[in-house]
Amino acid sequence: MAKTKQIKVKLVKSLIGTSPAQRKVIAALGLSKKDQVVEHNDSATIMGMVNKVSHLVTVVD
Repeated sequence: MAKTKQIKVKLVKSLIGTSPAQRKVIAALGLSKKDQVVEHNDSATIMGMVNKVSHLVTVVD
């Protein structure tokens, strides 16, 4: 079984002042607090979500 590549996504900005749609994307990524880091499979779906809120999150090594 091939091991899928993992990426770590970190919430670097506060959700204050963001739109409800952006808050839903952040929640779907599993993030709730600033500086929280979650790990996801590197898929097109996850990367699309990261791109939607790229001003709020960063991908950590």
